[in-house]
Amino acid sequence: MIEFDGVRKTYRVRGQEVLALEVERLTIERGEVFGIVGHSGAGKSTLLRLVNLLERPSQGRVVVEGEDVTRLAPAQLRAFRRRIGMIFQHFNLLSSKTVAENVAFPLKIAGTESRAAIAARVEELLALVGLSEHAGKYPAQLSGGQKQRVGIARALACRPSILLSDEATSALDPQTTRSVLQLLSDINRRLGLTIVLVTHEMDAVRRVCDRVAVMDGGRVVETGPVSEVFLHPRHPTTREFVLESEHVDTQEFQESLQQAAGRVVRLTFKGAATYRPLLGEVVRRFGVDFSILAGRIDHIKDVPYGQLTLSLVGGDVEEALRALAEAGVDVEVLR
Repeated sequence: MIEFDGVRKTYRVRGQEVLALEVERLTIERGEVFGIVGHSGAGKSTLLRLVNLLERPSQGRVVVEGEDVTRLAPAQLRAFRRRIGMIFQHFNLLSSKTVAENVAFPLKIAGTESRAAIAARVEELLALVGLSEHAGKYPAQLSGGQKQRVGIARALACRPSILLSDEATSALDPQTTRSVLQLLSDINRRLGLTIVLVTHEMDAVRRVCDRVAVMDGGRVVETGPVSEVFLHPRHPTTREFVLESEHVDTQEFQESLQQAAGRVVRLTFKGAATYRPLLGEVVRRFGVDFSILAGRIDHIKDVPYGQLTLSLVGGDVEEALRALAEAGVDVEVLR
């Protein structure tokens, strides 16, 4: 659906060229929810804005649905942008217009539909985002979550095939964030939209994304399925994000690993194995004692997972680990 090929973005600062983004190759598949995560200044919003050419690459190609959009003429670019909806961090609603008028605004600007068709489309979209009863209200009368739902409805007005979300939940409280993410997930399933979600919160990625790219210093340092990147992070930046999402202090965690006795391992259970008493069965069979150094049980999208960091002593540790691996548990030896 979207392909970045040899893309570089530079800015001229005080007479010098400063490299802000460099992506050799990155692809986003049709119909998936793709997350882009990174700290502030990592280049993730710049990468997102290259998709609809709100930022133009200094070098390389951005290909959307097989078309190199960097070559589009102005009239073609305007038509192309109608196929891409965008949700902003701070809502960007027109304060002097009602909820219904905000959602209708892009349709009126496009000038391709009748007044009756626009009204029907607005009614349909407000029902989709759960705001039918708020059509006549103004943005100042809405909560943050409701404002963002209006922003989502507005982004969908022209029936886009791609939805871009730039930190759409960072200004919201945790409960509202979950409801907005659930709405985006439902929209992805019901409409088959390709959604590109920029965030600095790994938890948001875990809840709704199929694949993720981790950015650091203007480069993509790790990419892959969310389950693989989240449960088995390879790059230091990714590991830092995962620990932050679990509210774990990186230094304290490393110190606890150093103090632990015996073999230190991380066990990952996915799917049905998450709820089986495999660990108890295996340690009894091989006479192994263990201490739990860290643990979590949660979901990645709809798939349950569990992850335990253990120190193992006594008995036959090697055979115990082999038995766990044969039972479908991912075993990672940390020390």
